[in-house]
Amino acid sequence: MPVGDEWDTRIASALALLRRRLTGEYEVDEFGFDRELTDEVIYPALRVLYRHWFRVEVFNVEHVPAAGSALVVANHAGTLPVDSLMLSLAVHDEHPAHRHLRLLGADLVFRTPIVSEISRKLGSTLACHPDAERLLGAGELVGVFPEGFKGVGKPYWQRYRLQRFGRGGFVSAALKTKAPIVPVAIVGAEEIYPLLGNIKPLARLLGTPYFPVTPTFPWLGPLGAVPLPSKWLIEFGEPIDPTPWVDRADDPMVVFNLTDQVREVIQTTLHRLLARRPDPFGD
Repeated sequence: MPVGDEWDTRIASALALLRRRLTGEYEVDEFGFDRELTDEVIYPALRVLYRHWFRVEVFNVEHVPAAGSALVVANHAGTLPVDSLMLSLAVHDEHPAHRHLRLLGADLVFRTPIVSEISRKLGSTLACHPDAERLLGAGELVGVFPEGFKGVGKPYWQRYRLQRFGRGGFVSAALKTKAPIVPVAIVGAEEIYPLLGNIKPLARLLGTPYFPVTPTFPWLGPLGAVPLPSKWLIEFGEPIDPTPWVDRADDPMVVFNLTDQVREVIQTTLHRLLARRPDPFGD
């Protein structure tokens, strides 16, 4: 297609999208997921970071089911949860089925203006048992980060050391819905905003889990929000089938053992990926 015709097509597509947004001729599901806005606006913007800034490489994405429910469980890090966005894009762009990952987020996400609206449009919802089970029961691909703020807010010298995985609520949801669990290891997020300190009085004032001090923030002001261009590797592990234990979904020992198994797989994979990437900012 000639360059001029290509630009004409893009402009016409953009104008048609704008018209649908202004007239309300678009659909969202019961959780607020806006597929069109995600695919046509948000994902294209994220691809600049994904492909050219972080240079993400993905391994074994075929372990994610092409259809039906699955619970994708990943490590969490990086001061700001950029890893959740990169993981979502990896699933969508690299998997042949181009599936959307429905992320479970902390309540702070949905109490923060703008962030809350964007998260809902991306298909995220509150990290609670009822929402997780409804999504899995509907055959969706659900993403969870069991470390929560303990992972994303840990200091740089603890990088790639998994924090506690909470009480294993994600395992209970998988057991009750018979959804396979796909462990995922993400290397790269720890270096984008190396957390050197936490100004606790400011965190309490703002009602946030921490107020980060990084090599660039708050010293450079808004420029400190620009992530460092670390090299990212994302590897999907083999699915763990929970069906042998579905009759014991409320057994704390079963939940604990499966949680520990998932955690161990992710930690082992992190060590292997780090050996594959000796330079955090190399190619």
